[in-house]
Amino acid sequence: MQLIDNPDFDNGRWFPTWRAYKGNLDVDAVGINEYLPPSKSVLLGIQHTFAMFGATVLAPLLMGFDANLAILMSGICTVMFFIITGGRMPSYLGSSFAFIGPVIAVTAYAGMGFNSGLDVALGGIMVCGIIYSLVGLLVMKTGTGWIEQLMPPIVTGAIVMIIGLNLAPVTIQGVSSNQFDAWMATLTVLLISAVAVFTSGMLRRLLLLVGLILSYIAYFVMTNILGFGTPIDFSSIQSAAWFGLPTIYTPRFELSAIILIAPVAFILIAENLGHFKAVEGMTKARVTPYMGRAFLADGLATTFSAGFGGTGVTTYAENIGVMAVTKVYSTTIFVIAGLVAILLGLSPKFGAVIQTIPPALLGGASIVVFGLITIAGAKIWIDNHIDFSKNSNLIIAAVTVIMGAGNFGLKLGEFDLGGIGTATLAAIVLNALFNLKKS
Repeated sequence: MQLIDNPDFDNGRWFPTWRAYKGNLDVDAVGINEYLPPSKSVLLGIQHTFAMFGATVLAPLLMGFDANLAILMSGICTVMFFIITGGRMPSYLGSSFAFIGPVIAVTAYAGMGFNSGLDVALGGIMVCGIIYSLVGLLVMKTGTGWIEQLMPPIVTGAIVMIIGLNLAPVTIQGVSSNQFDAWMATLTVLLISAVAVFTSGMLRRLLLLVGLILSYIAYFVMTNILGFGTPIDFSSIQSAAWFGLPTIYTPRFELSAIILIAPVAFILIAENLGHFKAVEGMTKARVTPYMGRAFLADGLATTFSAGFGGTGVTTYAENIGVMAVTKVYSTTIFVIAGLVAILLGLSPKFGAVIQTIPPALLGGASIVVFGLITIAGAKIWIDNHIDFSKNSNLIIAAVTVIMGAGNFGLKLGEFDLGGIGTATLAAIVLNALFNLKKS
């Protein structure tokens, strides 16, 4: 993969040299250190907030956490990430699904309502974040060579691919409970795709936001006016306050919980390595030297979020998918997305408006986004000219993709690696064995 030399990006300072975007939005990508006019930046930032919203709300609900607090923390953590990485790694930090299994195991959460064991889970997540931060410091000190040796492009491409494929079944099941939802999800896919293909300029860059608005209008007409399907309930908007602080929760540290939850740090490392490699492949910018900062930032953000009662956070594949199709890589957009999320977290009424978006529409948008993530993994292979005439590459890719897509999980004691974790481990082990044979 040929990376572009950019003295403004690699300027030897903490932050890059910022430049106003001078290109043509129809054909030219927006670089990491470029910025757009405020009006366009705000719209693109809101789109990223929409992209992360479904997963950032769903993960805390599955663990019995406060969803509004999770939204607030995701916004704060995204701004933290921007500052710690020096604005060099375009990413949004949202609720991590990697914690769901261990948290449920630790707290014996029944799946409905508030999680009474929340405090114990928070302690484990904080320790996980600290371990992740220490790995980040180690990478900053020693460089990324040892990580790149463990995870060359054949491995990272497969990891990125399985992140999209692993999430696909849940998304499809979520919109397949009845035929009306399935058709509305399909309509959402078609509308987003039409905006992506048949429009140009700024409208094309806002494909997810515009597609969701159009599908929301169509859903409203079909349900609230024509009587098909489940109508949108606006009562929660009327009863919600304009401003309100979420409840803060205090962590409690128990060794048994820490042992189960802390190893999630290594899943986050593998997951985010794949994300960062995808970003480097898309942007053609040298982001690998700043990977240690990114690990440190995500670890500190996870620790901070759990310290107040929020979920562990991770860079979001959904937002990487948005970048893949919009080709807007400016990190300033993510600061705006974070600020919008903070407003959402502090405004129950605004949050209630967003929560009226029917799951079928979010599911349709997720189909597009997760598909783009999967293709981003294949693009890493293409950009790095992976030779699939070699059996070693074939085996690594084949085993990893099927394990991840099929959600094949292994347990280490009480710790469940899950589909992504198991597939990642398999890819790393196979790559190491094949390299050992070569040497």
